[in-house]
Amino acid sequence: MSSKGEHQTVPLSVLLKRESESEKIENPEILHGQASQSKKGEDFTLLKTECQRAMGDGVATFSVFGLFDGHNGSAAAIYTKENLLNNVLSAIPADLNRDEWVAALPRALVAGFVKTDKDFQAKVASVGDSRCIFESGEGGIYYLSADHRLECNEEERERITSSGGEVGRLNTGGGTQIGPLRCWPGGLCLSRSIGDMDVGEYIVPVPYVKQVKLSTAGGRLIISSDGVWDVLSAEVALDCCRGMSPDAAAAQIVKEAVHTKGLRDDTTCIVVDILPLEKPSAPLPPPKKAVKGKLKAMFRKKHSEASSQSDKEYMEPDVVEELFEEGSAMLSERFATKYPLCNMFKLFTCAVCQLEMKPGEGISIHAGTSNSVKLRPWDGPFLCSTCQEKKEAMEGKRPSGSRHGSDSD
Repeated sequence: MSSKGEHQTVPLSVLLKRESESEKIENPEILHGQASQSKKGEDFTLLKTECQRAMGDGVATFSVFGLFDGHNGSAAAIYTKENLLNNVLSAIPADLNRDEWVAALPRALVAGFVKTDKDFQAKVASVGDSRCIFESGEGGIYYLSADHRLECNEEERERITSSGGEVGRLNTGGGTQIGPLRCWPGGLCLSRSIGDMDVGEYIVPVPYVKQVKLSTAGGRLIISSDGVWDVLSAEVALDCCRGMSPDAAAAQIVKEAVHTKGLRDDTTCIVVDILPLEKPSAPLPPPKKAVKGKLKAMFRKKHSEASSQSDKEYMEPDVVEELFEEGSAMLSERFATKYPLCNMFKLFTCAVCQLEMKPGEGISIHAGTSNSVKLRPWDGPFLCSTCQEKKEAMEGKRPSGSRHGSDSD
């Protein structure tokens, strides 16, 4: 132990190891695969790796994986696949450094989902019940999305009814009710989707967003439509494809789901392996068995017994770290000034569609909300008139038109 006032020295080997690991974390190896069995032809996927974006501190690469489960037709799913990513990226200011870009992404996701829904309705969002799970290389299992089925989400049911919608099951007459809980009018069993327009817009496109920083152990990401999750638990989905490549794993998960209950719906799966550069792509190390019904929230990486005492003394904890989580359906909350992003966004630009406005033309995102007592009407962010109409519609302040839809992860 060093005495007070003395500097504690760190072995050079430890410093070099930290630097080496840091470089590998920035550029992990990404392997992916997908599989699907179609009944309706309404599931679509988006897989893009090595996407480049100019940033304030150079050029960065990122990968995008999306699953779009259409209902009542494929129009909204196709439109979302083709436009959502560009709408999200256009909502991120230029010349941000890496940390600023990551911090701006949650707000940009909200803007991109709402703009996609708004544009689709004019021309013809995680929203829905597709689900994303992650298993770390050390065996921890994490839910990275939130289900928006009315059957299992009390908060969403309360939001819809407080906005003027109704939630209930199909009535076959004589008081007998069947099936899952649905939103009326419209009869949709989801509370969030893109493109549903005959439900008074109580069904909103505002996404649940969760950001996590992965550990150096890497892990496996599984994104699947409800055709998988209606049949398989997270543990079963992961166990049935243990040690397989991403392509083979995706095919096995779909096969397992269809074998269990038959092909009742489009059944689609994306598997992504995120591994440090020095690790092989397969097989993944077997996880510790989790207690049924309980998923780990965080894990600490264990060091091998061969590690030196100095390594153990100076090694920093290696964990899956949650950076951001927000699921509110209210734009006034998702664009609130609590985000440390005020200087990143233009003052007179619509926060949703990025339309440039003259001073005085924009409508404060806080106008008419309970926050307006504390925040003045001229406090931003601002919306253009059409995006303000969209905001009011999502809060149940006006009706809307016909129906298609897509839920996304």
